[in-house]
Amino acid sequence: MKYQIRKKAIVLLADGTIFEGKSIGIDGSSTGEICFNTGMTGYQEIFTDPSYFGQLMIATNAHIGNYGVHKDEIESEGIKIAGLICRNFSFDYSRSSAEGSLKEWFEKHRLIAISDVDTRALVTYIRENGAMNAIISTEVDDIEKLKKKLSEVPNMDGLELASKVSTKKPYFIGNKNATYKIAALDIGIKKNILRHFAKRDAYIKVFPYNTTFEEMSSFNPDGYFLSNGPGDPEPLKEAQEVAKEIIERDLPLFGICLGHQVIALANGISTYKMHNGHRGINHPVKNLITGKGEITSQNHGFAIDREETEKHSAIEITHVHLNDATVAGIRIKDKKCFSVQYHPEASPGPHDAEYLFDQFFEMIKN
Repeated sequence: MKYQIRKKAIVLLADGTIFEGKSIGIDGSSTGEICFNTGMTGYQEIFTDPSYFGQLMIATNAHIGNYGVHKDEIESEGIKIAGLICRNFSFDYSRSSAEGSLKEWFEKHRLIAISDVDTRALVTYIRENGAMNAIISTEVDDIEKLKKKLSEVPNMDGLELASKVSTKKPYFIGNKNATYKIAALDIGIKKNILRHFAKRDAYIKVFPYNTTFEEMSSFNPDGYFLSNGPGDPEPLKEAQEVAKEIIERDLPLFGICLGHQVIALANGISTYKMHNGHRGINHPVKNLITGKGEITSQNHGFAIDREETEKHSAIEITHVHLNDATVAGIRIKDKKCFSVQYHPEASPGPHDAEYLFDQFFEMIKN
């Protein structure tokens, strides 16, 4: 990249705190809830994960863009984050198989990104003060105007976002002559989850977020899946009703992240917004059934209430997060239903939890 003078840019937090940086070259402003991801790789998968819809992403890894972009490393159609904040942005890339630079990709999608921010200080501030709304902008001459714009951004608590990222009409993945049929409710599904189902000899029909149980069951599936996704799970009443119907009929049901929270709500367990969510590919989880530890990929800002879960006679906690003891997995006793608060498909991330897909298909077989 030839040397060029780059515009000043800022991160303005809802409490009025400002962090300075520089524009990568795309002018404008973008708003959303600010969050951070501790992963050292996989930035393209992170930026296209529907679970991040409406959020400004801080990359804690110091170098972003150094290996370019590739079409096989996307988790949905298009970028889902609202904007990017990083320390060092690589305008050039070195990977021979890359199909272009990250900046070119951002320009195509008109994504606002700012670099040269003291991300260590910013993340420390967010960890201490909690997730909050923010605005990133190259329009730094009128702070009061930015504050007014930021004040109009809705809080993530109570915000329904699944409808913004869900498919508009059903579609199919896999071989239609496969051994198994899976009905998946798309409340923000990642492509790699569907790949894991397909490679286990499943034909998947993916349904919009507001599909009824009757519509899903008309596919005559062997099992049901509730996907990951963005926003607060509490407003997803239709998805909760679908979960209730499946559980009452004792049909095989697997949930990941937002789907896990929906299953909990369907069983009368409440959810809450976390002070800071879990986002990264290095989160330690203990499987209470096997006693084994797992390094997991996580991305969520809400969790289910542990005390209520422990008191629920029909629910067993199967996994716990070892950093803060939050519930990371549950199963319903005497029912074919389990869920986890992390990503066993791990794209990007470790492969420790892939066994959960096998567990789902074993449950279907039995």
